[in-house]
Amino acid sequence: MFNSLSDRLTATFKNLRGRGRLSEADIDATVREIRRALLDADVAVPVVRHFTAAVRERALGAEVSGALNPAQQVVKIVNDELVTILGGSTRPLQLAKNPPTVIMLAGLQGAGKTTLAGKLALALKEQGHTPILVAADLQRPNAVTQLSVVADRAGVPVFAPHPGNTSDHDVADAALVGDPVGVARDGVAEARSKQHDVVIVDTAGRLGVDQVLMQQAADIRSAITPDEVLFVIDAMIGQDAVTTARSFAEGVDFTGVVLSKLDGDARGGAALSVAQVTGRPIMFASTGEKLTDFEVFHPDRMASRILDMGDVLTLIEQAEKAFDADEAEKMAAKVAQGEDFTLSDFLSQMQQMKKLGSMKKMLGMMPGMAQMRDQIENFDEREVDRVQALIQSMTPAERENPKIINGSRRARIARGAGQTTAAVNGLLDRFTQAQKMMRQMSQGGGMPGMPGGVPGMPGMPGGGKKSRGKQQPKKKVKGKSGNPAKRAQQEREAMQRALGGGAKKSAPAGSAFGVSGGDDQQSGKDLENLELPGDLGKLLGGGR
Repeated sequence: MFNSLSDRLTATFKNLRGRGRLSEADIDATVREIRRALLDADVAVPVVRHFTAAVRERALGAEVSGALNPAQQVVKIVNDELVTILGGSTRPLQLAKNPPTVIMLAGLQGAGKTTLAGKLALALKEQGHTPILVAADLQRPNAVTQLSVVADRAGVPVFAPHPGNTSDHDVADAALVGDPVGVARDGVAEARSKQHDVVIVDTAGRLGVDQVLMQQAADIRSAITPDEVLFVIDAMIGQDAVTTARSFAEGVDFTGVVLSKLDGDARGGAALSVAQVTGRPIMFASTGEKLTDFEVFHPDRMASRILDMGDVLTLIEQAEKAFDADEAEKMAAKVAQGEDFTLSDFLSQMQQMKKLGSMKKMLGMMPGMAQMRDQIENFDEREVDRVQALIQSMTPAERENPKIINGSRRARIARGAGQTTAAVNGLLDRFTQAQKMMRQMSQGGGMPGMPGGVPGMPGMPGGGKKSRGKQQPKKKVKGKSGNPAKRAQQEREAMQRALGGGAKKSAPAGSAFGVSGGDDQQSGKDLENLELPGDLGKLLGGGR
């Protein structure tokens, strides 16, 4: 959603790089470009004025003039101000001291309230809560049926005593479709009697803000006294989001905002406007059609995404949910023991990667991915399925020992997967490089080819046959004797001096972590004492 804004801001900051000092004219030009980028992104004009004024004031202050790198300091200021207009800090749900916690959803028709009710219920269920959905939208055709389907997919109960409007058009007369206020009140009573600790009430919406909608929402709020009133807003509606949000704030007085359809291709001005205009925090974001495409809104992480600095923390959290801890421990133990990485292991890792969801979304969370956006957009998600089909077309023996796969076996595997022999050859080539990397890691070294590049990654240094053919020739060591016995003695003495003479030990070439590879025992001790960052340790199955 923020691709256009991110590209404009990134291009603006590139013009500041390499300058030892920023003049007032430089800062004015930068602020002018930021203003244009925000207006093009459909951010509300008052928000743009407040944002650019704050950036300009801080950029002309001492924190930039006295900085060692003024350009980076300006980026930091823009990041800080983005975090501020997005809400400042993460706002969690306020749970009631005496259950059940009552959550009311409000918003325009088509904003995605019903689907979001299921997403929120599923997220709370995974946290150990026992939510129940209440179908209080009796005006929209088949809204009760839709909520029942969503609740079934989420695995949560639904309270729907009335079928609501089942005709092909909206019915305004409450006597014909039932009393939504009574349904909401009875739903809370049902939750209390069945000991559900969270109640999510889905209310009716309209195509536009009108008095009937506001009065009905206000009556429901008075009847159930909710702990949270979440205003669901479509992130794609642009400037109209400000008017809609203000009307709901005055009529219903919501406590938080939920952004839906954040995966769309609109300019995203609503996300940057609603929190600043209403003074209510953005609490959640819906990022897709699946019930699992739902996340807590973190202003600092969203600002980081907009400035193309990635969102590694969210990526790590998703990985921790998706990856099987037992499988990760088995793989870590296998690498530590020096066992060979097989195609069965490769298939297992790919299946766990698929649990993360869209590869495009995952890659988009990596820092600096804006310059590779075209490649990411052109990435075919089905490629993972094709590779999986090829491996599953192999026999168990072929997966454990790919060296036995000859020409006839390759043809059989290709036919079984509905692909070509070239696809089988490409898979085996990539797997061979991955296997070499795992062997190197099991021996205490880093990735082969580092820092020259990662093997098997097309378009990157260190990947492909050409780069492998350009390796530096080994230098001959002068001064060694031609007598084999004497030369061996010289090498032993040199090794003793290096290890025991108090000199600083140097890591061998290819050892990315600085672990000695000359002696197996010493290498094992170094690996045991190796300190990894906490998040990386979790991903590698270190149990941190």
